Amino acid sequence: MVLIAAQSLLVIGFVMISLLFLVYGDRKIWAAVQMRRGPNVVGAFGLLQSVADALKYVVKEVVIPAGADKTVFLLAPLLSFTLAMIAWAVIPFADGWVLADLNVAILYVFAVSSLEVYGVIMGGWASNSKYPFLGSLRSAAQMISYEVSIGLIIVGVIISTGSLNFSDIVAAQDGAYGLFNWYWLPHFPMVFLFFISALAETNRPPFDLPEAESELVAGYQVEYSATPFLLFMAGEYIAIFLMCALTTLLFFGGWLSPIPGLPDGALWMIGKMAFFFFLFAMVKAITPRYRYDQLMRLGWKVFLPLSLAWVVIVAFFAQFGAFGGAYARWAVGG
Repeated sequence: MVLIAAQSLLVIGFVMISLLFLVYGDRKIWAAVQMRRGPNVVGAFGLLQSVADALKYVVKEVVIPAGADKTVFLLAPLLSFTLAMIAWAVIPFADGWVLADLNVAILYVFAVSSLEVYGVIMGGWASNSKYPFLGSLRSAAQMISYEVSIGLIIVGVIISTGSLNFSDIVAAQDGAYGLFNWYWLPHFPMVFLFFISALAETNRPPFDLPEAESELVAGYQVEYSATPFLLFMAGEYIAIFLMCALTTLLFFGGWLSPIPGLPDGALWMIGKMAFFFFLFAMVKAITPRYRYDQLMRLGWKVFLPLSLAWVVIVAFFAQFGAFGGAYARWAVGG
């Protein structure tokens, strides 16, 4: 029990410390694209700006609107934060470096991430205000729409591997050709669909309709302040980092070295995750926001048919051993 508790604290500590640097990096990248300095006052190079922001939220008074359901109002951000955090229990950082090595790890992550929509709905409903309620309904529809595409894309990887375990998926991508053995090559079209769907699932630009200030006065979290607001935002960034980890594990070899001969390890995993977060930040800086009708049309009329067709194609290739068995690696991964 003590060992499990220590391992859990280690994972929580890694995620929370990473969170501070993710927020800092996000703001610095955004500033660099706009040719300004970004955070640069608090601490060396502004490194403590995220800590200062967190302390500001913690010491502010928690204001609860009159008529709000107090219990649900406070439970919603806590739920969002907790669900985003517990998904990390099955994410491996290296061979054997995982809190819970479940055989159904993908189902676990998908189930937990699907429940995060309840935090959004609860927050909007409990505020007892029309704008947050409308914003929460719109956000829920967006999150559910893109979860369908993400699930179907993951099914293609599962078919190739024959396993729902992340360690098996990474093992199936190991080979003599380094990065050319990874799933990004045989599943190349789905890498882009997965990345874009991850942007929509985590409410990142250009799909940040839940925070569309010009339309719904910031959406479902408009009535929140202080620590509850901090929990909502922390949960959102943790979910973004989780999507970076999933992209790394599913398509880019996890902790495997891209060059044959170099040792594998957790540093490769963390470096790849940091790279994908950099892409998340760059998209935020250079793309305009979609309209809501465009967002839903893209999810249901483009991504859903494409991802569904890809499942059929991968199943066909795997069954008949096409392309030298690139789509059927059950002997390695399963």
